[in-house]
Amino acid sequence: MQTIREGLQAAIDYIEENLDQELDVHDVAARAYVSAYHFQRIFSALCGMPMGEYIRCRRLTLAAQELAAAKYSRSPLRLKVIDAAVKYGYDSPDSFSRAFRRFHGVVPSQAGLPGVMLRSLAPMKIEESQEAKQMMDYTIETKDAFTVVGFLRHFHNETSYTEIPAWWGEMLAKGMPLDGEFGVCIDADGCEFDYLIADRYQSGQPVPEGCVTRSIPGGMWAVFPCTLRTLQDVNTQMWRDWLPACREYRLAGSYNLEFYHPLNEADPPSSKAELWLPIVPA
Repeated sequence: MQTIREGLQAAIDYIEENLDQELDVHDVAARAYVSAYHFQRIFSALCGMPMGEYIRCRRLTLAAQELAAAKYSRSPLRLKVIDAAVKYGYDSPDSFSRAFRRFHGVVPSQAGLPGVMLRSLAPMKIEESQEAKQMMDYTIETKDAFTVVGFLRHFHNETSYTEIPAWWGEMLAKGMPLDGEFGVCIDADGCEFDYLIADRYQSGQPVPEGCVTRSIPGGMWAVFPCTLRTLQDVNTQMWRDWLPACREYRLAGSYNLEFYHPLNEADPPSSKAELWLPIVPA
């Protein structure tokens, strides 16, 4: 059976074959047999950058190579800046030039000139690292369906790692009327998702002003213990190491949870937490 790691390589190969075409995350994720929502998280953890950034960097790499080669071409059909802009999906030569300069540090017309340095990102190859992996603890648990109540905000996959902790800080500073038992991620469209700072909700209880409720399906979960200090590192390791190599389970719904134990007031960063990933047998 194909692992997620193997599926991700198939998705990257598809990206590489279509860099001069419009790429949709749902089409790319289909090559890895996971949802667009989960694919973006796995891609970022394994590749060290969001999918959108990888595509931008690869396109600008190829554009620079082609423009530089055109400097030495005798063909009257050699690539021009406007041709490169159109080929790699930019609305205008100006927007292409701005992106090119941010990446390479020079304008497109300088590509290939003597002494002009260009940047290059090679095609990604997903290979099993030979480095020793950090041990990872987890349990497989079955949980009944339940409902949460909480404050909701919309986030983009590419910026959520910094924006969500900032929002937690903002809400705690306001003295929100919740314990903050859960952080709930629910797919919106593959690129963006809803995140709730939430508590477990009991039917009939009043819903605090500004809050919403969401139902969490019952089923199997892979549960990864961590602390507030290690939460993001464990989250990255879960997507990067544990899930891609797993053959016994596959991802279930397009959501995942953070569960927070009561705060250790004496040493808040050491407070216990868990990451919950929905799974089903492969």
